[in-house]
Parts: sequence; C-alpha cells; structure tokens
Amino acid sequence: MSTLGSADSVPVVDAVAAWTVDNHDTVIDWRRHLHSHPELSHQETATTQFIVEKLTEAGLSPRRLPGTGVTVDIGGGADAPAIAFRADIDALPLTEVTGLDFASRTPGVMHACGHDIHTTVVLGLACALAEYDREHGLDQQVRCIFQPAEEVLDGGATDVIRAGALDGVSHIFAVHAEPKLRAGQIGVRTGAITSATDVVELIVRGPGGHTSRPHLTADVIYAVGVLITQLPGLLSRRVDPRTGTVLTFGAVSGGSAFNAIPQEATLLGTLRTGSPTVWRELDTLFPQLVEQILAPTGATAEIRYTKGVPPVTNDDACTAIMAQAVKDVDPHALQEAPQSSGGEDFSWYLEHVPGAMARLGAWTGSGEKPDLHQPNIVLDEACLPVGIRMFAGVVDQFDRFGRPGRGNFTD
Repeated sequence: MSTLGSADSVPVVDAVAAWTVDNHDTVIDWRRHLHSHPELSHQETATTQFIVEKLTEAGLSPRRLPGTGVTVDIGGGADAPAIAFRADIDALPLTEVTGLDFASRTPGVMHACGHDIHTTVVLGLACALAEYDREHGLDQQVRCIFQPAEEVLDGGATDVIRAGALDGVSHIFAVHAEPKLRAGQIGVRTGAITSATDVVELIVRGPGGHTSRPHLTADVIYAVGVLITQLPGLLSRRVDPRTGTVLTFGAVSGGSAFNAIPQEATLLGTLRTGSPTVWRELDTLFPQLVEQILAPTGATAEIRYTKGVPPVTNDDACTAIMAQAVKDVDPHALQEAPQSSGGEDFSWYLEHVPGAMARLGAWTGSGEKPDLHQPNIVLDEACLPVGIRMFAGVVDQFDRFGRPGRGNFTD
C-alpha cells in the first residue's frame, strides 16, 4: 500500500481520500476475498484472522475478542475518549446464485447482507488512519470494531460490549449497505432508522377431536385462524399505529388428516416496532392479547417470546456529523433514509453511547434492485471508497472540533 502525503497540514479527510485512490485495487481485493470466503455467525475464524493480518501489516496492534471478532485503536492518547466505527463480519445461510467470479466458495453460505462491504470499509479506514497517524499524528483516538454474529438473536453486539469494546468510547458510528440507493449516495436519518424485532411462537393446544363434532372440542385450527386474523388488528388498537408496530406470521403448522382436529398447532412470526418505549412493553402486552382472543375458542396457548433488538435510534448531533461528512465527500450524495422495519444489533451500542448509522448506497445504477438477504444480490464496489471517505470525514470533525457541544462542531 502506498503512503499518505507528507504535508503536516493535510486534513484527515483529504489524506484518506488520497489513500482510497492509491489503494483502490487493494481495497477491492479485500472485499472480494471476504465475499468469497463467508462464515456464519460465531464461526468467523478465518475472517477474524484475515482482518488481524491486514491490521498488523498496517502497523497496528489488534485485540482479538473472545471467540471471534477484533478491535483496534488508532491515534490519540491512551486517556483520550475514542470514537468508534463498527462493522459486522458474519454471513448468511444462503446459496449464492450471482455468477460472480468471486462468488462464495462455501456451500450454503453467502454475504447477502453487505457485511463484506461493511468490514472492508472499516478495515480501509483503520489502515488509512494508521498511515496518517504515522505521517502526521492523529490527535483523535479511533477504535474500529469488527463484530461477529449480527445475524442471530440477540446479536453479537452484546458479547462485544461485555468484552469491553466500548470502554473509553464516547461516540460510535456505522453504515449498512443499501441496495435501493445508488452507489455514491448515502442516506442519513435522525431518530429511529431501524425497528425493534422480536420473534413470537404460539403453540395452541386443545383436546382434539373428530371434524364431525367440532362443538365437542376446542378446535385449535379454528383458534389459529382467529389469531392470524384478529391479533394484528387488535394490536393496532392497543398500540399507537404511528409507531410502526407490525405483527406478521411467517409459518403455520398443525394437523395431518382431513377428518381429525389436532391437539396442537403452531404459529411463528415477528413483532416489529419503531418505538423503543413500545418495544419494552410488547412482551407484556402480547400475551394479554393472545389470551383475550383465544378465550371464546376454548383453546390455550404456550407463548415463546424471544426479545430481539431495540431500534437503532440515531443521536441528533451524531446524525448531523455524518450528514456533514457525506456532504464533504459529495454535496449531492446526501439522501434522507426512510426508517427500515428490519432489525440491527448496532442498537445495543447506542444503549450505552450516542452514535448514528447511515445507509451506504450500493446499487449499480442499472437493472433490478434485489433486496438484502437474497441469493442473487450484487452490491456495487464503488461504494467502498465512499464509505471510507465518509467515515474519515467524521474523524476529521472530531479531530478539529472535539466532541459535540464544544465549539462550532457542526457548523
């Protein structure tokens, strides 16, 4: 990799922009290696080793997390508050059908959520800042967090936090690849940018019976039908619909014969909300609604309620910092991101320190826009230098102005 310029007055954002040009092919190679060698949650051993090797080659001293994952610090004094940048590193249990030359070599595993993009962006930032620190000295301490297991409940973020990744961190930032936005664009949003996501399983039970005598039993098939049709509507009458609270069932099972009412049937679904307040109440409210609906049917239900993650709620000041960093990359790149109904465990970091997540445009600009978690999704690598430069812009603002609330931070 080539080195950054030698002028002591060069701003971080300009030096990192030059680094992305000089190291364009290297960054692409990193991403393609990661994409072709995906690993599932809590199994990211080779991915962790790859990240450690590249950070070490850049002259840094990475710290392995328990199991998988890495953190590394760049610049600043040991006692100075750090700003952190997080990337998730795990892949999904999907079989890739993109036809790319660098498609997954691991059967049944694919980077279909852009985590290879996220990892490459933060890895590029770390290596670029390492060179800047050697050449000029970086006053602002930066921590890069490479987190495992985002794709599973309740998310690897909690393990990373327990391992001390946020110790000494004042603010944290992240991006998520967005196939609906053209590469070169970045979407930001104040407040909730994702939704809380919980998993619900209902095991509906009754004594069973013959279909010729449904009046002599509690018909669990009928009860399941009532739950499917009435629960979402009743929920919308008990929770403010402006919070985006939505119940959706994705799996139904029960019975095996046309003339037998089974003793058990199962419903499996997700419960999502954009409100942190509502999220904290749903696991109490949901069983009450189920009981009320089932009472006339005579059936009962065992409820297995799995708390997922709260919404990613962006801090106002941190969102403004990211927006300014986007405009520094390209005045026309800034977009307003809609709130997603998907879940993201980056939210756990924001329960501890202020921060923000942005949507990193990764659509090629032509053809269809396959959604995330699809086996045919192709993300545009042109987004990589954009993400690295935007993060460098965040570092630059902290390096020049300090923490939010001190001086003209976002002017």
